[in-house]
Amino acid sequence: MGRKWLRGAALCALVALVAVGCGSSRKGSDTGSGTTTTTAGGSASKTFGSLPSPCGKGTPAPSTEVGVTATDITIGYGDDAGYAAAPGLNKEMSDAMKAMIKWCNDQGGINGRQIKGNYYDAKITEVNNAITQACADKIFMLVGEGFALDAAQEQARLGCKLPAFPTYGVSPELANGPLAYFALPNPVDYQSVTEARFYASKFPDKAKKMGSLVANFSATLDTLSKQHSAWTKVGVTFLPSCEQQYSIAGESDWKPFAQKLKECGAQAVSFIGSPYPNFENLLEAASQLDYHPDWLLEGNFYDNDLAKRNTSGLADHIYVRNQNIPFEAADKNPATKQYVDLVTASSGKVAALGLNATSAFLLWATQVKACGATLTRQCVEDKAAAVHDWNGGGLQGTPGADVGNNKPSICEVVMSLQGTKWVQSDPAELGKMDCNAANTQQVTGPVVDRVNLGSDRKSHKYGI
Repeated sequence: MGRKWLRGAALCALVALVAVGCGSSRKGSDTGSGTTTTTAGGSASKTFGSLPSPCGKGTPAPSTEVGVTATDITIGYGDDAGYAAAPGLNKEMSDAMKAMIKWCNDQGGINGRQIKGNYYDAKITEVNNAITQACADKIFMLVGEGFALDAAQEQARLGCKLPAFPTYGVSPELANGPLAYFALPNPVDYQSVTEARFYASKFPDKAKKMGSLVANFSATLDTLSKQHSAWTKVGVTFLPSCEQQYSIAGESDWKPFAQKLKECGAQAVSFIGSPYPNFENLLEAASQLDYHPDWLLEGNFYDNDLAKRNTSGLADHIYVRNQNIPFEAADKNPATKQYVDLVTASSGKVAALGLNATSAFLLWATQVKACGATLTRQCVEDKAAAVHDWNGGGLQGTPGADVGNNKPSICEVVMSLQGTKWVQSDPAELGKMDCNAANTQQVTGPVVDRVNLGSDRKSHKYGI
């Protein structure tokens, strides 16, 4: 791979392990021009992929609901882009939100109400401040946001009873939290195991000699615990002597970690963390020791930068699960292409988390549309709770996510690298999804027990 990265950037991809005071957050407002969006051929856009557009004109009623007037709806979105060690961290989510807000407003808003978007920058460590500000701003809902340390936001968010349609949830407190509705659920008590199931079927002997290397961070340790419960159900055996933790801030020398994995006989390794600098530096260290296992990766690894730097092929033996139709299939999948075109037109960053934010926005907007002229938080929540097959207009597979029951879709793909190109390993046909009930497994054990979920599978830590 050849490049050493700043250790301070090590937290970057942990947030997708999904793949993580007032006035201190960077905030802005984004509204559209009010004109009709057109396709390349000049015709009016009435769909997003296969999803009928939730946006359009109407005659909204006067409102006293928080964040809603007779003319507009104010929502919040955000990321950790102001984190000093990794400027622009996960800005692709907010880039997608800006593009989607404009796309919707250009069609007339939702039922005639224009969408106003307030941006909040949690800067990794200031998430409580960002949510406190969002509460003070009296926004209608959070939509398409994603914050790495989201456990720290929940007391403030639930304290002001602020509903959310997040891009992702890292902590069980949010991932299984009240007033939260996910287009791509990642609950603590269920785990998507598509890459493990595929790997065990393709390499059954190697799958019985699985090592692990995980960042010493609560979200990544929880993910490993979930793997221990779920992966063993699909043919994976973890070698206890091959389990290690590394510093979330990175390591000055990765050779001891690679050496231990080699000596304990790990033929495959579950690595949970970030592609750069940590995983890339680990690959270099392993190569220097002539150790070349397969790697099953959990995190934000489906990344063009990782592909571009794989000029020496060190990352050719990686497997990454992906909940979306791959970008490589965009030309034959209208929803994916539409996302790429909209974000590119607004000079935003195209990336997997942006796809997820787009799906979150569409999920939210569809429920707002269904509520009609009289819009309330309760109506949107009730509509979202009744959604049990969501695929973002074709951004994800079908059957889609069970939003109301907070269960992930059984449809995923497994991606690998061949040099500097991402390829789809499972299924073999590009753009086709692997939709098997075994791809999602229930998780039991300490990682679930400590959360004390209620009978509704929600965390009621803060009394809601």
